[in-house]
Amino acid sequence: MLKKERHDSIMRQINLHNRVLTSDLVQLLSVSEDTIRRDLQELAERDQLYKVHGGALSKSYQSSFDDSTVYAKDAKIIIAKKAISLIKDGMVILTGGGTTIIEMVKQLPENLHATFFTISPFVAIELANYPRVEVILIGGLFSKNSQVTYGGHVINQLSEINPDLCLLGTSALHPDDGLTDTDWEINQLKKTMLNCSKKTAVLCISEKLGISLRLKVAPITNIQYLITELPANDPQLDDYQIKSLQIL
Repeated sequence: MLKKERHDSIMRQINLHNRVLTSDLVQLLSVSEDTIRRDLQELAERDQLYKVHGGALSKSYQSSFDDSTVYAKDAKIIIAKKAISLIKDGMVILTGGGTTIIEMVKQLPENLHATFFTISPFVAIELANYPRVEVILIGGLFSKNSQVTYGGHVINQLSEINPDLCLLGTSALHPDDGLTDTDWEINQLKKTMLNCSKKTAVLCISEKLGISLRLKVAPITNIQYLITELPANDPQLDDYQIKSLQIL
């Protein structure tokens, strides 16, 4: 594989999942760890990603204030507008982090009256713009890679709430393997968020469909809503058409 092809593959993984591990790229591209490290260094020097210990992070994942580098922004705006149809006055809502969730928050009605729990400081900051929204940031250890709080203290706090709706972004969604992730701590966090909520909506650009990562979060039968930028009857969604899942 040529260097440009490797770089294109790395950036696709970064754009889809917001973060990548060097070990995963070694396996995916069948090259040495030194080669991947050099590739990540070159891409970082070209200001295309952030190189961190053990991998790299997306540029768009580091701040909610600059959305010029958000991948698939048009698709995420469509998803955000669909997700808002689920949110009603008086609801208690739990959110994860990520650029799709942040875009959803930016699209909320100005006069919305609701309570939001979130594990994302960036999401909390965006929610603070709404005068009738109560914002509760669940504190704990802070993941520099995923930009959310995590750990036993966060999980204990989540177990004490019962939100009407959980809004989650995802790294991958497969019809057989369900929701999956690559980070053990985030995996445990998402499991708790799903289990404590009355209903869960997964916000997912179509490029993440059909992908399965190493750690299982939940089967699709544990999700009530799937929201993509595609029409609900799009052939790409045929494998997700099950009785318990409403596709928006």
